[in-house]
Formats: sequence, C-alpha cells, structure tokens
Amino acid sequence: MKMKISVCLAAYHGEKYLKEQLDSVISQLPSDGEIIVSDDDPGGETERVVREYADTDKRIKYIRGRGEGVVKNFENALSASCGDVIFLCDQDDVWLDGKVERVTAEFSKGASLVLHDAFVTDESLNVVGESFFSAHKSESGFIRNIIRNSYMGCCMAFTRDVLEMATPFPENIPMHDQWIGLIAERYGKPVLLSERLILYRRHGGNVTGGGTNAAFKIKTRAGLLKALFCYGLKDKR
Repeated sequence: MKMKISVCLAAYHGEKYLKEQLDSVISQLPSDGEIIVSDDDPGGETERVVREYADTDKRIKYIRGRGEGVVKNFENALSASCGDVIFLCDQDDVWLDGKVERVTAEFSKGASLVLHDAFVTDESLNVVGESFFSAHKSESGFIRNIIRNSYMGCCMAFTRDVLEMATPFPENIPMHDQWIGLIAERYGKPVLLSERLILYRRHGGNVTGGGTNAAFKIKTRAGLLKALFCYGLKDKR
C-alpha cells in the first residue's frame, strides 16, 4: 500500500545547516510527499532559505511558528501535515541514503512507530560516536521510557493514528518526542532499528540532546507523569 509521507521540521535560526538537511531529505522524498518547515522566528535567514527552496519545489511548505519553543513549534508543523506517515526532522542533521525506504518498509509490516539508530558527529559531520543507541542504551518499553527516554525525534517516524492519539500535546511535557514514543508504546507497535540512518550533528547550538541536572529531571518526570495521568491512558482511536 502506498503511503503519503510528511516530514515535519521545526526551525529556529537554522540557516547555518538547513540547506544540508533539506538536500538530504528532498533527495529521498516521493513526488507526492511534503516537507513542512515551521519557523519559530520568521522574517530572517531561515525563512529566506526555506522560501528559496519552496519557490522551486512544491513539496516544501513554509509556515510561521508561534514563538513558544520547540514543543509547540513541532506541534505547529505536525498540525499542518497530511501524510499517512510522519517523519520528525531537526534542522541541523543529515539523512543518509535509504532512510525513507528502510523506515517505510517497517510500516508496511505493521509498525506504528519506527525509531532508528544514528551516527553522532561534530558540527563538521566528523563521526565522533558510532551508535547513539549504544551510547544512550536505547530500548523500548513503556516504564523504561518514562524513566530514561530513548525516543529521539530526529530518528523517529510514526503513523497518523499515533499522531492523532498524541496530539494536542499536553502542557508541561518534557519533550514532544518522548510523549509520542510513550503513546506508541502504550497503544501501538513501536519498532527499533539498529541501522544508523542519519548523521546526528552535535554542536553548541543544539536545542535538544544535552545533559540536565537531577532537579530538572525530577521536575520534568513529574510533569510527564501528570500528563499521562490526565490523559488517563485512554484509547482515543
């Protein structure tokens, strides 16, 4: 069965690396696919870069973000998507050849969410870590991913059913990707792939992926547990 693909990219002052990322996605995107870029600080170089691409490729859509941070910015992009399968995408990584084909193959087998491994690189794309999964001990499991999250958005794709169950995002969740992963763990069929399908760029400007102190972790876990409780673990399908 043919699946329409949406790629949702949340941008914020992303012009430095955005062209590399867009080029790596466009080369794999089917003719009926779409890339939605939500820009949380419109009017600058990021908007100029994306509109330049959109002028020559109808699959690329630029929308203005709400200026409310990364979670709301991704939610804004997701709300504008219309694909059967949705890929999350950061503004500064590079997709490796075959990513879309490999991931969508798992949806054809019944997966509702796919999480794949990544090479970790420096800002110049020199590999500094052979496996994000190994470094972070990534695993599936509902309780495990409340305690220690494995669901990194730039390595995730999921079905529209999962999106509809996970949105709108509750207030005070730590990150959108962990929330989506937990919803898929509870209601769907998540699949973890050992293949490294992106170059995950680490640099001083990353919004996600950094370390946090114990107090922050306790606070964010409390917010997540409250959101899960309010959600009621109730099937929205």
